[in-house]
Amino acid sequence: MDFKKTNADQSIVSRDIRKFDTPTENLYEAVAIISKRANQISTELKEELSAKLQEFSSHTDNLEEVFENREQIEISKFYEKLPKPVLIAVQEFLDDKIYYRNPAKELSK
Repeated sequence: MDFKKTNADQSIVSRDIRKFDTPTENLYEAVAIISKRANQISTELKEELSAKLQEFSSHTDNLEEVFENREQIEISKFYEKLPKPVLIAVQEFLDDKIYYRNPAKELSK
């Protein structure tokens, strides 16, 4: 998924709790789903950022020299401005864009 085009809020917003337990009928299950998705998003963003910053890394052994690369700074600033992974996951959950299943519930049916 392209996290750069998400419509998630940039900051914390008060939300109606009843919207979270509607799909799962359990608030705690909804929070668990959101937290797992937020961890996935965080990992993906971190890997993507590391790959982009790796292109600019210099392979010198001298620790005293620190090089400032303008493009590297711009990439870092862009990723800092993105919504936090939890906010993206909450928006995905409320928009029904997260696939989830509960094997325990499937067995009981």
